[in-house]
Amino acid sequence: MNRHASGVAVLDLEPAASDFLAEVIESLFSSPKTLPSKFFYDERGSDLFQQICELPEYYITRTEAEILRVHGAEMAASIGENAEIVGFGTGAGIKTRMLLGHLENPIAYVPVDISKQRLMDSAAALQCEMPTLEILPVCADYLQPLQLPRSSRKPDHVAVYFPGSTIGNLEPPIAQDFLRRVCRLCGHSGGLVIGVDLQKSPEILEAAYNDSAGVTAAFNLNLLVRANRELGADFDIAQWHHRAIYNREIGRIEMHLLSARQQTAHVGGEEFHFFPGEKIITEFSYKYTQEGFIALAATAGFRFSHVWTDPQKLFAVFHFVVAD
Repeated sequence: MNRHASGVAVLDLEPAASDFLAEVIESLFSSPKTLPSKFFYDERGSDLFQQICELPEYYITRTEAEILRVHGAEMAASIGENAEIVGFGTGAGIKTRMLLGHLENPIAYVPVDISKQRLMDSAAALQCEMPTLEILPVCADYLQPLQLPRSSRKPDHVAVYFPGSTIGNLEPPIAQDFLRRVCRLCGHSGGLVIGVDLQKSPEILEAAYNDSAGVTAAFNLNLLVRANRELGADFDIAQWHHRAIYNREIGRIEMHLLSARQQTAHVGGEEFHFFPGEKIITEFSYKYTQEGFIALAATAGFRFSHVWTDPQKLFAVFHFVVAD
């Protein structure tokens, strides 16, 4: 357990440095080479992502927040009273606070995030705002099976909240497996509130991931910076460039690090060679149609309940319930 100055205790299941090393080596031996996107979120990466969320090109955060502002009371009514909320990857927790503020008698809030400092800070801030709410933060990789802490009071049901379109970072079979685990976690009478980025023009999408200020590029390159710092790797950061493209056929953004020249990098005693223009895939971000995502959720055991969108239909927040 880690305890914040506010008194909030964090269940610490953060992946070990050895896990980071093993996954980086395995990913760089794959073809094409990849790096796991879940390791974006060290303290520096979390700060950069917060900056991304405020960029004019990055419509996702402000659009989802506006949907919550307009429809938060409807979402809360759809979830129901006396619920325990489990939040996956909620980051700074701004949208979560908006949702919790509308709920009637929430029993507990269990935020789960891989960024320990951001998790502790957001849990402490929320505890100050909602001192009677039981908050049980967990630092962990939520893509892995988890045993979550129990609240002191028994809720009527569990609602998982998964904002920010993070589900799009998972390839569809992995997303399906993840949603199945979420469905089991929700249990009978539970549900899922999830943010999903919708398909739209490639121009809007590519601008969102190639911002003019270069913040997304710094966020992407920070993966190599982190590997150098924590794993003793020797990537020459100046010889790598950020690129994000929209693959219209598959319906996903593909984020890459491109090698500027022929070069070699060492990680954990292994040697990796890169030719000029070779890419390391760092992230996919799938974009869905409403019908397509409802169908995906159905294969995982969920029944569609509600959907809320912005007027331009850039983004959607869905509520699913566990199917009978």
